[in-house]
Amino acid sequence: MAFEPPQRLVRALGETAPDGDDWLGKLSAMAQRAVSERELTVERVQVPGGRSSLVVLVRYPDGTPAVLKLAPPRFRPEAERAALAHWGGLGAVQLLEPSGAEGVLVLERLHPDVSVRSLPEAKALLEAAGTLRRLWVEPPAGTVFESVAGRTGRQAAAMRASADAEVAPLVDAALAAREELLAAPPEQRLLHGTFRQSKVLAGERMPWLAVGPDPVVGECAFDLARLVRDRVEDLIASPSGAATTRRRVKRLAESLEVDQERLRGWTLFRAVESGVRARRVGRARDAELLLEFAGWL
Repeated sequence: MAFEPPQRLVRALGETAPDGDDWLGKLSAMAQRAVSERELTVERVQVPGGRSSLVVLVRYPDGTPAVLKLAPPRFRPEAERAALAHWGGLGAVQLLEPSGAEGVLVLERLHPDVSVRSLPEAKALLEAAGTLRRLWVEPPAGTVFESVAGRTGRQAAAMRASADAEVAPLVDAALAAREELLAAPPEQRLLHGTFRQSKVLAGERMPWLAVGPDPVVGECAFDLARLVRDRVEDLIASPSGAATTRRRVKRLAESLEVDQERLRGWTLFRAVESGVRARRVGRARDAELLLEFAGWL
């Protein structure tokens, strides 16, 4: 069968693809090969799916449900494989095959259409935070994972290069916050890297499990920062959005025993970085929301 990538994935990859990249052109053949090698039965491609990978719902010959995931090298699928193997299913989706072709992962089937985002906001934050806590473990010896300092260093360089006068004050504040945070980092942990409510799906083995990590080693406040701005469109639409955001920082920091000021600093950096990047690729509405949110911090 032909594996047609969802339009959401096509658009997202188009924003980040380097010159000459032909991963999308090879995708259908790669997926077909992965299916044939395992004698999998294909149920459907997950739509709308994610922004960095093709997700296919499949079954093994014995009827066991699974997920086949294919991602291009620039989204670090081998780091995802290593992190999932290290977590061993504790708080995260289970890796069903420890090895395989580069960029091809076979995962435990969760309920792909049911995330904690479907819960009322307060309950969703509680369940998401509890899931995240289980992922914060010692990184493996001889770690292959990128550091927070390294990842944010690349992001900081891109922010400086693309920031115009309109966003320069926010960029300066975000970069200053990063420098201060990295000057005296606390204990280092293996982090999910891109955690948010939509990355926590309902499962059978455990009620909620994290998916889609972009793992990184660093302090826990960096991981929690992305969760602070979940449902940012609702925050911006609310007359009390700024006050709600500050309360959220306080409550999440207290519930997960993270320093509140460090969480605020990383939330600022990550929101500004995402907003500047959205401006750069033409997602004006996303950029507007993110930068307004950052201004509240």
